[in-house]
Amino acid sequence: MHEIILASSSSTRRALMDRLQLPYRCVAPEIDESAQGENHADDLAKRLAFQKAQVIAHTHPEAIVIGSDQVAWREHQPDVFIGKPLSVANAIAQLEANSGKTVYFSTALSVQQQSSGFTQTLVEHFSVQFRALSRAEIERYVALDQPLHCAGSFKCESLGISLFQQMNGADQTTLMGLPMIQLCNILRQLDLQIP
Repeated sequence: MHEIILASSSSTRRALMDRLQLPYRCVAPEIDESAQGENHADDLAKRLAFQKAQVIAHTHPEAIVIGSDQVAWREHQPDVFIGKPLSVANAIAQLEANSGKTVYFSTALSVQQQSSGFTQTLVEHFSVQFRALSRAEIERYVALDQPLHCAGSFKCESLGISLFQQMNGADQTTLMGLPMIQLCNILRQLDLQIP
């Protein structure tokens, strides 16, 4: 069986990959994740996922390499990307801006195997309707969950679920950063048995 490499250092993506019970390893790709003229979240997510997989596939040509990236954006603003807050003040500001609004997530997946010429890249979507949040709720949430490295300033797999009024999408793992239903479909095309 070919080696499987997850082109990521994300603990959330690692936990999702663990669900498949396949042997794999993680190799963090070194790429510039800033926008390069993209004016839609789908385009940015797709390019970044492709580049992450491509960088690792280039040095591991026999391996099946999985790259993923996610870009968040608020309703009617797919050209204004919501990044990782990286500070408590920024997380509070993001959640105040998200309060009562719908936030969309464009999550791209790219699976590549250089030796066979296989490459498949796609974008999945998920949206979250935030309930109206008070400043006290926001501050309490940020202190408890510390979502400083999460686009949109929340962890849906943790206490972040308490911030939502509604979630919409075909696959909740899309919101977590790795669309598992689509990943399973692609890996089956490469003759991996799942389950």
